[in-house]
Amino acid sequence: MFARKTAANAIRALSMDSIQKAGSGHPGAPMGMADIAEVLWCDYLNHNPSNPDWINRDRFVLSNGHGSMLLYSLLHLTGYDVSIADLQSFRQLHSKTPGHPEYKYTPGVETTTGPLGQGLANAVGMAIAEKMLASQFNRPGYDIVDHYTYVFMGDGCLMEGISHEVCSLAGTLKLGKLIAFYDDNGISIDGDVGGWFTDNTVKRFEAYGWHVISNINGHNSEEIKDAIEQARYVNDRPSIIICKTVIGYGAPNKAGSSEVHGAPLGEAEVAATRESLGWLYEPFTIPDDIYSYWDARSIGKIKEGFWNEKLKSYEALFPKLAAEFKRRNSNELPVDWSKNIRLYIEALNDSPASIATRKASQNVIEFLGKQLPELIGGSADLAPSNLTMWSGSCALNKDGVGNYIHYGVRELGMTAIINGIALHRGFIAYGATFLMFMEYARNALRMSALMHIRNIQVYTHDSIGVGEDGPTHQPIEQLANLRTTPHMQTWRPCDQVETAVAWKSAIERHDGPSALVLSRQALPQIPRCMEQLLNISRGGYILQDSIGKPDLIIIATGSEVSLAVAAANALAMEEYQVRVVSMPSTEIFDKQNIEYRASVLLPDVTTRIAIEAGIANFWCKYVGPDGTIIGMTDFGLSAPADVLFSEFGFTVENVLSKARHLLSH
Repeated sequence: MFARKTAANAIRALSMDSIQKAGSGHPGAPMGMADIAEVLWCDYLNHNPSNPDWINRDRFVLSNGHGSMLLYSLLHLTGYDVSIADLQSFRQLHSKTPGHPEYKYTPGVETTTGPLGQGLANAVGMAIAEKMLASQFNRPGYDIVDHYTYVFMGDGCLMEGISHEVCSLAGTLKLGKLIAFYDDNGISIDGDVGGWFTDNTVKRFEAYGWHVISNINGHNSEEIKDAIEQARYVNDRPSIIICKTVIGYGAPNKAGSSEVHGAPLGEAEVAATRESLGWLYEPFTIPDDIYSYWDARSIGKIKEGFWNEKLKSYEALFPKLAAEFKRRNSNELPVDWSKNIRLYIEALNDSPASIATRKASQNVIEFLGKQLPELIGGSADLAPSNLTMWSGSCALNKDGVGNYIHYGVRELGMTAIINGIALHRGFIAYGATFLMFMEYARNALRMSALMHIRNIQVYTHDSIGVGEDGPTHQPIEQLANLRTTPHMQTWRPCDQVETAVAWKSAIERHDGPSALVLSRQALPQIPRCMEQLLNISRGGYILQDSIGKPDLIIIATGSEVSLAVAAANALAMEEYQVRVVSMPSTEIFDKQNIEYRASVLLPDVTTRIAIEAGIANFWCKYVGPDGTIIGMTDFGLSAPADVLFSEFGFTVENVLSKARHLLSH
């Protein structure tokens, strides 16, 4: 017992010293959860510090990410490439140890956490991915996918609504290899949570269908170990281990209070804590015997070695399955992908159809589903409206069989779960809802952009074209919100061809999320030559041009592109030279070289109009001071779509009026 407590005290010491040196941080959770972490990481966690990307490693997620020094201490002690110098650089510029754990910054960090509950949701996604992969690739005697997902979480994670969304679904899907540890210390930033958080957590999780282990002394190694054994024994539902802990355990004057939650202990309290814990070493000093106790490199290599041998035997018996397993876990697309998607898009271009882009998207998904066995779909209870199912869609069941997840009305949970699936690897996941309700999913979508991971969101019902549903369902500012998010790629296609190109871009992208913004109403297909077809992927291109130098450039997206073409044709009858630019992805267009952008938006043609049924002022940078914008400056109204488009000026007559005014000055 003394050895275990001493090992746990190494976490406490490194955490309080790093936070004290940084002058900021959260020592309470690392010190309070150190004993739980010691048992889990030393006795159960299968991982290899020398290879943080080992496919069959257990996943560990610190959902209460403010306690990041807990994770950094664990990574350092067990042998990851996280040095004492890195711990001494906690929260400093460009260090491996940022204030909250960040994916790809620190070896061994599985996901970026900080916004409470997000890590828990990611863990649910990882557990879903593990279960699906196991169902697809495991064979009798060859469980090549066989790992747990462990998540630490605090009071704040359970207060956030996302915890309800994802834990409810996790229970329904019976994710038996998901084990959550709840740090039940009763303290948050504002103090004792009894004034605002009195949920019966046991009954709550029992109602979700979880296996609940309660009243565990989070500072008693034997109780913690027994609880983990129970959780691992129950494999037909997720488990939550509710651990009673003291926040800031070991700090004689501040433990158990909000003072230790989010601020350094202070030099005097650090010294007193050392004495209280019997930790007689200088700051950032760990004795060799404690390092030896924690070091997981040798056993990690052995565990991965055993798994590699199993994989070799599996490969000999099931060569095609093994090749597919490796391909998918390497995020590689099938060898014939590029050729097949090119031929598909060219065929669409040669087969005009006036359909809603949400229907065009469904047609593309039908094609993708037959090309990509790793494609996993889903919708937040809007599949018939989002049109996200295809003929081969099969609802995911409790055995992990299926390729379509019915998320229920859980937009935020859905998006964060998809982040977890992407982080786990082995799948390409997409989710869907109305564009308006990306607001609910906003934080998780931002996290995918921050982590540079693939998360594909299908957002239908893209404008006031929603019509009679009214302003509560009519997105106005959401497009600008998406487009101004770093590393996000937003597509608003004008027809089936641009929709297919948008899907191609999203599938091929590995370094960030994509939003496909699609119409409810039918849109006509615009004729294109091969050069124009190729230029769609550049985000913006000349869709229809003038004979000579343009007098006017009209820029449009989505449902407004056909309006721009109609207006340009009318102006041509008045002998004006008009260029129409379709710009389905402003972010991609902005990344093109200056020569290409200048060839599309001629710098010396300052007479410009931008048309989009979204917030107007986003387009100022494209039209300049001499241009005008036909867009939204207020919320919509409830009325049939055609009435609304007329009411807000999305008509040929209004475009002509604005154009004539510009051209006459």
